[in-house]
Amino acid sequence: MSEQIDWSKLSEVEKLKYDSNYLRGTLVESLADPVTGAIADGDTQMSKFHGIYQQHDRDLEKERKQQKLEPAWSFLIRVRLPGGIASREQWLQMDKLADTHANGTLKLTTRQAFQLHGVFKNKLKSTIQGINEALMDTIAACGDVNRNVMSFANPEESEIHDQAYKLAGEISAHLTPQTTAYHEIWLDQKLLVDGKKDVEPIYGDRYLPRKFKIGVAVPPYNDVDVFSQDLGFIAIQEKGKLVGYNVVAGGGFGTTFGMPETYPRLGDVIGFCKPEQAVDVAEKIVLVQKDNGNRQNRKQARLKYTIDHKGLDWFKAEVNKYLGYELEEARPYHFTRNGDRFGWVKGKNGKWNLNLFIEGGRVKDTDSLKLKTALREVAEQVDAQFILTGNQNLIIANTDQKERVAQILKKYSVWPLNLSGLRQNSIACVALNTCSLAFAEAERYLPDMMTKIEAILDEHGLLQEDIVIRMTGCPNGCGRPYLAEIGFIGKSAGHYNLYLGGNRNGTRLNTLYKETLSEEGILNELRPLIADYAKDRTDGEGFGDFVVRKGYVKEIVHGKEFKH
Repeated sequence: MSEQIDWSKLSEVEKLKYDSNYLRGTLVESLADPVTGAIADGDTQMSKFHGIYQQHDRDLEKERKQQKLEPAWSFLIRVRLPGGIASREQWLQMDKLADTHANGTLKLTTRQAFQLHGVFKNKLKSTIQGINEALMDTIAACGDVNRNVMSFANPEESEIHDQAYKLAGEISAHLTPQTTAYHEIWLDQKLLVDGKKDVEPIYGDRYLPRKFKIGVAVPPYNDVDVFSQDLGFIAIQEKGKLVGYNVVAGGGFGTTFGMPETYPRLGDVIGFCKPEQAVDVAEKIVLVQKDNGNRQNRKQARLKYTIDHKGLDWFKAEVNKYLGYELEEARPYHFTRNGDRFGWVKGKNGKWNLNLFIEGGRVKDTDSLKLKTALREVAEQVDAQFILTGNQNLIIANTDQKERVAQILKKYSVWPLNLSGLRQNSIACVALNTCSLAFAEAERYLPDMMTKIEAILDEHGLLQEDIVIRMTGCPNGCGRPYLAEIGFIGKSAGHYNLYLGGNRNGTRLNTLYKETLSEEGILNELRPLIADYAKDRTDGEGFGDFVVRKGYVKEIVHGKEFKH
């Protein structure tokens, strides 16, 4: 351990990273331990860098304690998939692994990635090998590194969309950790000559102070919620050609109840770069954060806090110094919405793309809906891509077999569906029963809550009105609830804080309206607001804009003003 570092002043995770031998830790020993279904405490941090979270079934927690058994341990595995595009072969492999190695379902995340849940320790290695066999991987899907890079969901919309997708892949490749630990531990590849040491040219031996998220948006659609990212790129076009990107820095949503010094923050537009500069800009901003981020307090370690503590002017100057040139002045842009557009769209290549609603991003079969079976049949029979959107939905993309797709989906009653505008604009994190951070339900509960809210909307002729609604089981922000027009954050079992006042294009934080509400309390609070909205809204006014204009909540200009 280095004598030049005062470890007593740093968080425990900093020591673990430094001592891990470039993310190896004791993972090999943990995986081989037959006594427990868990891995060693330190390895729970190291495993995140490999795309793995240790979890347990909280529905069984009380029963297992009574039986004096250890928790029902299992693992979440997240796949790194820049831009969210999977081939039909990759979809089929994930579908298969869900059945043979996980809990039989696929989760489509808000970062355009796959998640498998319920993987037991003795199947971790074979699951990751199966993912890699399909030319995907899980490295850097979690951990204190740059994570899955998002981009506009379908590159076939235009040449500019294609360039944005390619940029996401280039940034992802450039910022992927270089350690050979992943290949050694999971793929049995002995890549290092004896005595040779790994080198991380960007991350160094302690990686970043905290996680780092990047997204590429193409106006007028903000489906990656670019202002929620640590680093965002907004494509700027002139006369139909991509001329560069506005650079956004300092977004992030993780907060902690009872700690006002933690808050959600929207990123600031700090300048403009040319297309050929974008990867360099991404690297240098990551380096500024690596060198200056808070390594003592992980709750203050994201880039948003580095910027707020040191000042935006300081940050801009530091980025320019690292670059060796100055970012140009930001260019004009305009966003209209951050939701998905459902239905068929024809791409620039003449092929068809169908955006499907996937409730909560969960691909599974139930007694009433054979969604997983239907999508497997499409992948088996149709030449198409499968694109995961940032709103947990799915595009069956770039196919000449439009009618065959429609036939299969109709056979299983997957499409077409008559969905409310509220439901089409919903996001829910996993929460219970597996997330250890969750205080309340989200994915399992939001559909039922929306049904009750839809009844109120229907009374006032608002059932098809687009309203962005999001629910999370805790304040960490995985479902980006702080941008919702109606946001719910779990406070305790069956109780939620209600937030209002976000907008449809993802450019404004919402505001706490009422605390610790039960379902009855939520409906009682929303009923008069919805009635007033139906009566007094202006033409085209969104629900979030309405509640701000009418003074139900005050617009938040900066995250520091945010209250739990």
